[in-house]
Amino acid sequence: MNTGMLWFDNDPKTALDQKIQQAAAYFRAKYGQFPDVCLVHPSMLVEPQHQAGRVTVRPLRIIAPNHLWIGVEEVLPRGLEQ
Repeated sequence: MNTGMLWFDNDPKTALDQKIQQAAAYFRAKYGQFPDVCLVHPSMLVEPQHQAGRVTVRPLRIIAPNHLWIGVEEVLPRGLEQ
């Protein structure tokens, strides 16, 4: 991720997709671009990969529960992919 932002929301009444959309709207207002990836703690997902609108949601164990790491996925030039 080239540009990312950590977002905290522990409201149990708010669905994950809604939390991601709120974080995405804030990210767009602050950074002027729409995020396309969000990393969350695996316990926050029912399935390993999830789509919330235009944002791909992936699990990452180092993200604390109730936190979202949202941003723009880095695209490496051809030949430099891992």
